[in-house]
Parts: sequence; structure tokens; C-alpha cells
Amino acid sequence: MNSPLSRRQILSRASTGFGMAALAGLMQEEAQAALPLVNRAKRFASKARSVIFLYMSGGVSHVDSFDHKPLLTKYAGQPMPGAVKKTQFNNNGTVQPSHWDFKRYGQSGLEVSDLFPQIGGVVDELCQLRGMTAKFSEHAQGNFFMHTGFPFLGYPSAGAWTSYGLGTESSDLPGYIVLQSGGASTPHGGVGLFSNGFLPAQHQASIVKADEAEAVANIRPRQPHDMQRRQLDFIGSMDRRFVSTTQHDMHIEAAISNYEMAWRMQSAVPELCDISGETETTKKLYGLDDPEPKKAAYARQCLLARRLVERGVRFIELSTLAYNVGGGNGANPWDHHGAIKEGHGKMANQIDQPIAALIKDLRSRGLLDSTLLVWAGEFGRTPFAQGTNGRDHNPYGFTVWMAGGGVKGGHVYGATDDFGYNAVENISTVYDMWATVLHLMGIDHEQLTYRFSGRDLRLTDVHGNVLKDIIA
Repeated sequence: MNSPLSRRQILSRASTGFGMAALAGLMQEEAQAALPLVNRAKRFASKARSVIFLYMSGGVSHVDSFDHKPLLTKYAGQPMPGAVKKTQFNNNGTVQPSHWDFKRYGQSGLEVSDLFPQIGGVVDELCQLRGMTAKFSEHAQGNFFMHTGFPFLGYPSAGAWTSYGLGTESSDLPGYIVLQSGGASTPHGGVGLFSNGFLPAQHQASIVKADEAEAVANIRPRQPHDMQRRQLDFIGSMDRRFVSTTQHDMHIEAAISNYEMAWRMQSAVPELCDISGETETTKKLYGLDDPEPKKAAYARQCLLARRLVERGVRFIELSTLAYNVGGGNGANPWDHHGAIKEGHGKMANQIDQPIAALIKDLRSRGLLDSTLLVWAGEFGRTPFAQGTNGRDHNPYGFTVWMAGGGVKGGHVYGATDDFGYNAVENISTVYDMWATVLHLMGIDHEQLTYRFSGRDLRLTDVHGNVLKDIIA
């Protein structure tokens, strides 16, 4: 019995010259998509080869961390001067000063609060973007926007775009990996935040649970090696026969590629997660021996991030763990609508030493210049209190920072007003941030596109400017 003809087979056999022209265009698109997963979109030389996305889900208070505003102390307990925009809960109190003192660190003399003393110690590596803005003040929309450039499900994550554009330099690991440990939850929005969207399936994130016996679900072989290999070879031969009838559909080829990658990951992932070969000095540097289990769990992620960079993985995202204080829960660990001093204090203790250690370790191994770290949440927090001792969401001006990968260290770009409420100088957007990240990876963000539903879509939508002033 003959197999039914595909739509493209009918087009190629039954159409006239117009149809053949359309088919040629389709085949050209698919030929590009079938290129090896290396440097599809490389446009110019770059230092950065990998990105580590240190995502602070829930929204860190910039005025308690990297954006010192002395006027908050002067006006403490008074109504906020000027107009106050609608907040998420509209339970707005008076001006609330920072709960931590600020100190100057390093040769640059940049100010960092006592919330992050260890990160303060590496401040000369940081480029702080203090005029960042976002479009959304709700967690799920904000998370999607920060990850994909769009506020809802269905679009590729920045990690998927990076994998699509540059592939992976590892033959045994995918180009985009999300690390979790200690029972960390996925931020609001779910695994769709790490999606390949409409890109071929091999560009979606692989979630690696860094401290579990089976770090990737079903990664352990369930049958003898030679039997499994024979089965994969048989399935592969059947798949290749099928894909030849579809004019080499890129999504079917992606599924075949995923089978083979999963096969290779069976040995690569356990070896990655086995840190017994790391020195005790290195483990202590990161804080793996810390008695606080969530700090030790995050430290493991930071150490594995360095190991993934060494193995050529392009994009790595880390996940923080919650303490359920003041509103900060599993999906939004930094979301402290109340008890911000206690909640932010616990969260900072979790990440401060491990992130500082990651920067130091990358530098000592000669990897920092080729690794771009991006530290960001979906928005900041208000300079006035929510209730009496929390802060509400603030997308109008907040801080993210980058380090390594070709950015200026010990540098500040942009500013908020005197109260840390609105960005007023060198205002930056999420689109600008990702345009700059792609540029540092050697990609023109306007050229990294994918035709879907009749439109050439991209991570930065129709926006975004490279922040050239932060590039070293």
C-alpha cells in the first residue's frame, strides 16, 4: 500500500512554475534550518561563547542592593513625593529606607549594600545597568517577557534562540540547560519559560536537577548498552526513511537529533554532576559545605554552571530556592511583599557567596572573558513600603548586571531618580538587554530570525538597541 502524499509532495508534483518557485523558497528555509548546530547566526568576532543567566525570580529590590538612594533615609516614614503609579496590590505605605548600609568596593568604588558583601568583593567585574525597565508588573507575564521578549506562552526563550543561532560546542550535551537543585521550583509561567516555541525541538532547555540521583528524567539506561544501541539504530533507519518523504522536515529531523543526544547524555550527564574530582578548596569556595542546605544547593548549581561552560554549553540558567517568607514562595523566591528584611536577607545569603565564587573561579581559569553572566529578575521593587515592611513590584526602574564576556567591569550605565522609582538616564529595556547579549555572542539581533505564521520573528521583536557604551 502506497503511503499518502504529503502536502509538499503534492505541491512539487502537481504545481506549475509558480508552485515550484514557492517550493524552492520553502526548501531554502529548511536547508538553512538543517545546517549543523554551530554558528548558524554568527556575524562577527566576539569574546563571549557562553551565557550564564542568574535569574532572580520574584524581583530583587534594587534600592536594597545595588542602587543606593540616601533620600530614602531622609524621607523615611513620609508620604512618597510626587505621583505614585498603580501597584500590584495598591497597599502603598510611606517611604521605606534600605534595610542595609551601602559600602564602596574595589578600584571602581561602586556601591553595593551589605546584602551582598561577597559580590561587592568582585564589583570590578560587574557592569550595572541601573536604568532597566520592563513592561509588566505581574510575575508570569514578567517572567515570560524577561525570558522571551513576549508576555505569554509560545515564544522561544533567549536560551533557545542562542542555541538556534550558535548551537552547542559539546557533542554530548545540548546547547541550553536549566539547572535546579534543592527542590527549586520553576518560576510562574512554568516550563514554557524555557521553551523552544516554534523553533526546532532540539533548542528547548534540558532541565538538570543537579543534586538528584537521576539528574535528568529517565537518563539511566533501562536495558543493556548494545540492545539499546540496536534499537536506536533501527528506529533511526525508520525515521530517516520517513523524513526523506517529507522533504527533510526540520521538526522531524529535530526529533531524530534529540534521540541521539539523549543517548549521548546518558554518560555525559552523570559525569557532569559527579563533582568528586573537584578540590575541597573549590567546593569550599562555592559554599558546598555550608550548613544552610539551600545555600549549599545553589552553590552546586554555580559549580555545575562552570563545568557546563568548560564543556561548551551555550546557555545555562540557574534557579533560586524559596524560604516562604513575606510572600516569597517556590515560584517567586524574591517576592517579599512583607518582611522584606528577613526574606531578602535569607535569599541574599543563599546566592552571595556562590555567585561571587563563580566569578572568581571563571576568572582564575581564564574563562570569564568568554563567559557572559547576566543577573536579573523580572522587575524591581518600590521605594515605598507595601503595608509596613514589604515592597511591591516596580517595573519602572531597576538594576540588572552583567559580568565577563566583553562588558566593562566596574561600570554603571543608566540611573533611576533620587528615590529609585523611575529610570531617568540611559533608560534600558529588556529588548536592549537581549540585543546586547546576542551582540556580545557575535550575533546581530535583527538578523537572528525565524519565519513563523508568515512573519520573521526574533527575540527582540521589532525593538532593541545594542548598549554599545557597556562593551569593553
